[in-house]
Amino acid sequence: MKLLRLLALSVPLLLAAGSLGAADMTPAPSAVDIDVVQKIVRDYLREHPEVIIDAIKQYQAKQDQAEAAKVQQNITALKDEIFKDPTSPVAGNPDGDVTLVEFFDYRCPYCKVVAPDLEKVMAADSKLRVVYKEFPILGPASTTATKAALAAVAQGKYLPFHDKLIAYKGQLDDATIFAMAHDVGLDVAKLKVDMEKPEIRNIIDKNAQLADKLKIQGTPGFIIGDQLIPGVASVEDLTAAIKKARAGS
Repeated sequence: MKLLRLLALSVPLLLAAGSLGAADMTPAPSAVDIDVVQKIVRDYLREHPEVIIDAIKQYQAKQDQAEAAKVQQNITALKDEIFKDPTSPVAGNPDGDVTLVEFFDYRCPYCKVVAPDLEKVMAADSKLRVVYKEFPILGPASTTATKAALAAVAQGKYLPFHDKLIAYKGQLDDATIFAMAHDVGLDVAKLKVDMEKPEIRNIIDKNAQLADKLKIQGTPGFIIGDQLIPGVASVEDLTAAIKKARAGS
């Protein structure tokens, strides 16, 4: 109704504006004029609802463009935290010319779906550097898995443990997590001590704060160059983003 009233007020004024050369003042539209125009507008929109749909699509497109621009600005402003944080585990080529950053959760089914494709991308691109941002958002088991994985860094076993956790298809619980830790050669007793250290909690909190600044609200989420790719990304999606980032570097 606000839209209709605005149109009703605007149309008579616009029509009257054409006659300003013949009179010094244009009379305000009467209530009758407004009612007539409202009916005209209402009837037109009923017969042509696509006008409203098109307007909504255009508005949403503008909003999406503005949001994408804001994300790119945030990525640029936070690039050291995103790409160069020494507490974030790294895979692929540590000296690669393009960095792919993944925010993920070990219990996220979509992260598990995309993991094999990410492996294919890494295998095919010897210049790709991958940064893992542990982002446990799916409950206590996710947090336990993340803390254990980050603690595995001290024993030099992060990557094999990460790969085993992300590939696991069943329900994660503490017993399963520590059994997998044992399978990859981790000292589980030491792991349990290390994972409770404050620096592990600090990494998790820091990643959560960074995700919030970047408007990452779910997993997986990928950052390549200045581009954020939310959700599942195919080999083609990731490869295209890497190619774009490499061309712009």
